[in-house]
Amino acid sequence: MAPRTASVLLALAAVAATTGALAANGLATLPATATLGPVTLLYPTQATPSALQRGPFTVQAAVDAAPARGNGRLVVLSHGSGGAVWPQFDLASALVAAGFTVAMPLHKGDNFENTSDVGPVSWARRPQEVSQAIDAVAAQAAPGGRLAPLQLDLQRVGAYGMSAGGLTALALAGGRWSPALLAQHCEAHIEEDFAACVGLSTELTGGVLDSAKIGIAKRVIRAKLGSDTAWRSWTEPRIAAVVSAVPMAAPFDMASLAAPRVPLGLVRAAEDAWLAPRWHIDAVRTACGDRCTLLADMAQGGHGSILSPAVTGLSGTLGRLLNDPPGFDRSRLPVVYREIAGFFEKQLATATPKAP
Repeated sequence: MAPRTASVLLALAAVAATTGALAANGLATLPATATLGPVTLLYPTQATPSALQRGPFTVQAAVDAAPARGNGRLVVLSHGSGGAVWPQFDLASALVAAGFTVAMPLHKGDNFENTSDVGPVSWARRPQEVSQAIDAVAAQAAPGGRLAPLQLDLQRVGAYGMSAGGLTALALAGGRWSPALLAQHCEAHIEEDFAACVGLSTELTGGVLDSAKIGIAKRVIRAKLGSDTAWRSWTEPRIAAVVSAVPMAAPFDMASLAAPRVPLGLVRAAEDAWLAPRWHIDAVRTACGDRCTLLADMAQGGHGSILSPAVTGLSGTLGRLLNDPPGFDRSRLPVVYREIAGFFEKQLATATPKAP
């Protein structure tokens, strides 16, 4: 066992010893508002869980169970474009086992039911939705609230995201981005990073990549993004540590990620066919150097390999981009999740965000 993994396991064992070993998942939902989708909460409970069907996924949780005191820390999870909260359930469960409370907002206009705002419109709004999710939890965690027994310290919150959620996480770590930078990237590298440049447009991503498709995509991207040079950023002082997994990173000013505002962990998938590592997570790693931490490098992992329960039944272009590549071993995912939990346990206990 690697020394780092051993230290993480010891840290989690210590947490379990003080939080009622491996508490079950309590599950609650905060209703949607005019500016925020519903927020799914997972939290420690001593209640007995049961099998629940959520879409195609079967999960174990106790609905609206009484909370049990955990470690007093909240982590917000941001899903990918067109995604849902349930494929993050196993990561959320690992965080609950370590004592955390987890909030998973469904991003408006960028989820499995509604993809009308996929891309820069949603990207600009997502970090604000994380702040709103923290506010929603705070209202329930106040004295007398349903989450009050968790005794949450909401001045030291963690944030995790994958794909477009990874972009959300990088923005919360202090990064700034613009649509024009993505347009410049696609103008120069669209053949090597085509899926990232055309997003969820399966009409373009499907079939043979030819000069006609490349030309159409470039014209559309120039028209939609090329003149939008305004910087997007968001400062949330309550966020004290961030993990970004397989992020959409080409739109970022990499200089803004050279010294992240908070401790930044990264999760890489070497066989990512959607967001080619060279242009995304590897560019972030080059920018932040030893100021960020590579928590996991999934050598045979694809873009969707960090998700569990796995999204099954995908075919065609989405299957090619999201299904596990041959040879990926899903039995290793709990180790990745423990690394993420250990990072948050350490950093939320000690990290103090820098002044913006």
